Amino acid sequence: MAKLFGTDGVRGVANTQLTAELAYRLGRAGAHVLTRQGQPKKVIIGRDTRISGDMLEAALAAGVCSVGVDVYQVGVLPTPAIAYLTRALGAGAGVVISASHNPVEDNGIKFFGPSGYKLPDELETQIEKLATDAEDKLPKPTGGELGRMYRVEDALDRYVEYVKTTVNTDLKGLKVVVDCANGAAYRVAPRVLAELGAEVIAINHLPDGVNINDNCGSTHPEGLMAEVVKQGAHLGLAHDGDADRVLAVDSAGNLVDGDQIMVICAKHLKAKGKLRKNTVVVTVMSNLGLHKALEKSGISVVETKVGDRYVLEKLLETGTRFGGEQSGHIIFLEHNTTGDGIITALQLLAVVKETGKSLAQLAEQMEKYPQILQNVRVQDKTAVMNSPIITEAIRRFERDLAGQGRILVRPSGTEPLVRIMVEGKDMAELQTIVDKMAEIVGSI
Repeated sequence: MAKLFGTDGVRGVANTQLTAELAYRLGRAGAHVLTRQGQPKKVIIGRDTRISGDMLEAALAAGVCSVGVDVYQVGVLPTPAIAYLTRALGAGAGVVISASHNPVEDNGIKFFGPSGYKLPDELETQIEKLATDAEDKLPKPTGGELGRMYRVEDALDRYVEYVKTTVNTDLKGLKVVVDCANGAAYRVAPRVLAELGAEVIAINHLPDGVNINDNCGSTHPEGLMAEVVKQGAHLGLAHDGDADRVLAVDSAGNLVDGDQIMVICAKHLKAKGKLRKNTVVVTVMSNLGLHKALEKSGISVVETKVGDRYVLEKLLETGTRFGGEQSGHIIFLEHNTTGDGIITALQLLAVVKETGKSLAQLAEQMEKYPQILQNVRVQDKTAVMNSPIITEAIRRFERDLAGQGRILVRPSGTEPLVRIMVEGKDMAELQTIVDKMAEIVGSI
C-alpha cells in the first residue's frame, strides 16, 4: 500500500483515506512503539476544529487504550500546545489530529515523542508497519490492564500561561486584529493578546466544524488586510488551522510574511546578543531579499529543504535556535520544539514594543524580490519530479533570468500538487515563465 507518513504525519480525506479504522490502528501502533521502552504509559491527544476530529479522536483514543496505555484528552488546542503539554505532563507521546492549513475535508494524525519533537523517520516506519500489517500482533490486554481516558481540564490554561512567559514586555497600547482561521487558535490567540494588555479584535473565531481555513487565516489573509485598515489597528495576525504558523499585516494592510518576520526577529535577537551562533535556518523557498538583509547584518543563513521538520533537524544539527519558513512556520527552539504561531506572534509584537517602531518600519529592513508561486495539480508527483523535460525547462528559463533570479519546482508534502516558484526582478518576465512551466508540469 502507499506510504502513510508524509512530511507532516499521516494526511488524507477524512472517512475515505484517513478512516476511523486507520486511526484506531495508528493509535494502537503508535502507543505501543512510543511507550514500550520505559516511557510513561500516557498519551496526550489534541485536535483542531474540523468536524471529522470527533470521529478520528474517538477511534485513535480507543486504539491507544486497547494496548494498555492511558489517554489524556486536551481538546481543541494548537499543534504546538500539544508539543508543549507532552513535555509538561510527562507523557510518553503526544498526538495531534489536524490537517493544518488544508481544507475541511482533509484531516491528519501527527505524533510527538516524549520530548515534544516530531518523530524521526525510523519510528514513523515502525508505526506504519505495525498499523498496516495484515495480522495485528500487538498486545490485547484485558480487565484492569486496559488503558483509561482522562480529560485535562486546565490544558488551555497551562499553555496560555506558558506562552505568556516567553516575552518580557506587555502589549499595552497596541490595537491588534487576529484572524483565528476558525481553527485551533480561536480561544488561545485572542486571550493571550488581551491578557498581555493589547486591544484585541478577533475575526474568524467562531468555528462550526466546517469553516476552518475557509477563505480566512494565513492562507487567505485578504480579509485580515482589509479589517486592519477598517479598524485603524496597529497590525494584524493571521494563523492557520492548527496555529503552528502566523503571518502579519501592517497598519496599511500590507502583508508581512515569514521571511520578513524572521529578518525582524533575527536582527532584534542579534542586537540583544541572543541569536545563537548568529545563524538563521531557512528553506529554499526563502526570498533572496532575506539572504541579502541578513548578510548585511552579519547574520549567517543555513538553507534546507521545504518543511518545518527539516528546519528543526538543521537547527538541532547545527546547534542553532532560530529558523523557519516563508509561510510563517517559525521555530524559536528556546521556547518550543516545533513551529508555534502564538509564540512567534508574541516575539514579533515584543520587537514592535521594545523598538517603538511600527511593523511597516521594521518590515522595511528587508527588500522583497518579486516572487510568483503557482500550484499545479498532478496525477503523479514523482513522475513530474523525475522528468528530464522539467530539468531541461528549468535550465532553459534560468538562462533567460541571466543570474538575476531562480526557479524552484518541488512536490507538496501533503497534497497531489507540484509547486512552481519563480523569483527575479521583472514581474512580467516571471509571470511568463511561471505560465510556461505550469503548462509543462501539467502535461506530464
